[in-house]
Amino acid sequence: LSSSGAEITLGKWEAKLPLSAIHCLVLDASTLSFGTRVKWFAICFIAGVACSILGTALLWLPKGIKLFAVFYTLGNIAALASTCFLMGPLKQLKTMFEPKRLIATVVMLLFLVLTLCAVFWWNKKGLALIFCILQFLAMTWYSLSYIPYARDAVIKCFTSCLE
Repeated sequence: LSSSGAEITLGKWEAKLPLSAIHCLVLDASTLSFGTRVKWFAICFIAGVACSILGTALLWLPKGIKLFAVFYTLGNIAALASTCFLMGPLKQLKTMFEPKRLIATVVMLLFLVLTLCAVFWWNKKGLALIFCILQFLAMTWYSLSYIPYARDAVIKCFTSCLE
């Protein structure tokens, strides 16, 4: 393997491929099939929903607010990770940080982190609950950015309600 490429021998065939072609071969060999991607998407998404529902159920137990915050946050992370299986992690990151959803992404990730900080480091249950609510709103706004004109429709709906 040199900086310009590599010699590949397959049976009686021999070829010198540029690094970009080798990179493509490695990526093609390591990608998941469409069926596998859909299965893992469903598994992650259902796990995320299950964590969120479990967290909501645990809310009514003693010290349940902490459990709720942790499970709700884990549920959102799992749901967010599930889409990585559909589009791939690099494309997911690229689309998350596109200019039209950059602020929504940063705010959503910020509230995910702040919720866990409120639970584990600051020990503020009320603050954790507020961050969970803000996390929900941020995740909703982020998700709406993937649906054409959805944000505009929500803004129009709320402005018409306030008039």
